[in-house]
Amino acid sequence: MEKKIVLVTGATSGIGEGCAKRFALGGYKVIITGRNHNKLELLGQLLREEYGAEVCALNFDVRDREGARRAIESLDENWSRIDVLVNNAGLALGLEPEYEGSWEDWETMIDTNIKGLLAMTRLIVPSMIERNSGHVVNIGSVAGDAAYPSGNVYCATKAAVKTITDGLRLDVAHTAVRVTNIKPGLVQTNFSNTRFHGDDARADNVYKGIKPLTGDDIADVVFYAASAPAHVQIAEVLVLATHQGSGSMIHREP
Repeated sequence: MEKKIVLVTGATSGIGEGCAKRFALGGYKVIITGRNHNKLELLGQLLREEYGAEVCALNFDVRDREGARRAIESLDENWSRIDVLVNNAGLALGLEPEYEGSWEDWETMIDTNIKGLLAMTRLIVPSMIERNSGHVVNIGSVAGDAAYPSGNVYCATKAAVKTITDGLRLDVAHTAVRVTNIKPGLVQTNFSNTRFHGDDARADNVYKGIKPLTGDDIADVVFYAASAPAHVQIAEVLVLATHQGSGSMIHREP
């Protein structure tokens, strides 16, 4: 059988890297995308050497709509039939009250988490519709269910991901294309380092007193959803660390 193809955005770290590895382990051909060319090359080498995977690396920023379009259009016939799109690229920036927030941080989050996801969906899903097969997995967040203090715009972007995902599922219901929203809770990646603009001490404090999820944990859930029988559509999955009750309630051991 011809191998299936997965495309993972933001693949060079965290959940994206975990997804690239999990799908490679599952026998997929893997398209990895990201902004950092060197990290893409290193990840591609690892996937080939340790997983025996066929890999295609596309170096672009999902915020750059034309760059994304050129990258997707550059895929030849051996790579253009994308079976699974994992819209993972996303970030949080800042943790200030809304009235003290940074315009630049807001714009980056909106352009990446919402517009970038929409751009990739618009570029890839039409081919899935034409073939009457495919799966879109959007990485949302527990933060999209309810705002938490100083989460404001980040929470809003993940609420948008939930609504956009639900809307796409309705729009493709007449086809065999499936749509899933994965909503992680506390995951220890470079997420908090990015949010706090490189403040490692503040980032480490986020995970103090609790064993958080890992990028690999979320990748397992993504792969499970993509591996369900064709008649099964896993619409949404909320994944929390054991001692996390919600986006804002975490029990921490002293």
